[in-house]
Amino acid sequence: MSAADTVPLSKAQTSRWAQLGLGLVAMMAISSPQYVWTLFVKPFQTATGGTLPAIQITFSLLIVLQTWLSPFQGWLIERFGARFLITIGCILSGLGWIASAGIASVTGLYLTYGLFCGVGTGIVYIGIVGLMLKWFPDRRGFATGVVAAGYGFGAILTTFPIDTMTKASGYQATLVTFGVILGGIGALAGLFIRQPPETAATGGSVAEVSRVTDVAPAEMLKTPVFWLLFVMMTMMSTGGLMVISQFAPFMRSFGIADLMIFGMAALPFALTLDRITNGLTRPFFGWVSDRIGRENTMLIAFSLEAAAVLLMLSTRHDPLLFALMSGVVFFGWGEIFSLFPSTLTDTFGARDATTKYGFLYMAQGIGSVLGGPVAAALHDATGSWILVFITIIAMDALTAALAFFVLKPMRAAYLARQVS
Repeated sequence: MSAADTVPLSKAQTSRWAQLGLGLVAMMAISSPQYVWTLFVKPFQTATGGTLPAIQITFSLLIVLQTWLSPFQGWLIERFGARFLITIGCILSGLGWIASAGIASVTGLYLTYGLFCGVGTGIVYIGIVGLMLKWFPDRRGFATGVVAAGYGFGAILTTFPIDTMTKASGYQATLVTFGVILGGIGALAGLFIRQPPETAATGGSVAEVSRVTDVAPAEMLKTPVFWLLFVMMTMMSTGGLMVISQFAPFMRSFGIADLMIFGMAALPFALTLDRITNGLTRPFFGWVSDRIGRENTMLIAFSLEAAAVLLMLSTRHDPLLFALMSGVVFFGWGEIFSLFPSTLTDTFGARDATTKYGFLYMAQGIGSVLGGPVAAALHDATGSWILVFITIIAMDALTAALAFFVLKPMRAAYLARQVS
């Protein structure tokens, strides 16, 4: 790690809040490739002649590359510093949009939007979350929630402009314009990213604050606690990505996408609301978990999502109620990106936190494989989205139960053994 990438201890107390702000900006800059993807599905189908399942593989590829390379990317950041790699990651994300504007085949779509955006966003995401886990050992849930909110919130600023520009100027001009803007803003923030000093900004060592034994990544992978967290995050990621990747097809199938809500078409209205709730939930439930415990918070949040998906299905012919319920769904889902990393670091320690979370974050990649394409395949097989909704509800309810009745006692027993 370069010394230039590390903030002196004397400035750490003030600097960690500045780093939180820079992390938020960088995460906002890389959020649109995932969260605005649904607006480009139809144009890409037209441009390439691909089927819906084939086009949705691009979305899965993006998430797989974003997540499955994260342990290696985390290792690079731990060894060589975050500033350079995060800056490059933002540039790659923007280039993915710019390059995909000129493609005419499904393969070209995979090699541009899927490859560049996947690798770029993965570097930035894992790097920023790993830094916040180290900068804020006393407020891990809140700090990771704030930067994860940037990833969920970022598309709030772009969803409506992108939808409007796509209709007015075409999807190609939209991809190039926003690729340049978002890639540039993210890279500028990345240039000022720094690593924390060896002792935490709260004045004590990370180990002293967290009061857990630092476990090497290889040892972490041998524990049942890690694999339970991995299974739980996989199920929650799968359900959420089923909704994100297919949201526009949901609304179009139910005949409500173009109906008006408060002077705005229902689809962009719902997507904007979803970005707001998907962002708010991350620091909110992260803050709650810092106070009432990670597993207790998981039980509340995951149960909320299960109930909201059921209500969303029940209101599928009413554009306003469907949009409102979709907002509640995302409020019950987005917090996985603050709860899981903070739970992991609370359990296994902050040393090599970026690499450790990289292994857990791979669950998001599995979720993408089981999310977009499987949801599309289930629809094609049954001619309905009903089975997709039922599957999401079942996974949410099961994960909520696992958090409280299995993870909570298992993690307590593991930490007790580490202390003894």
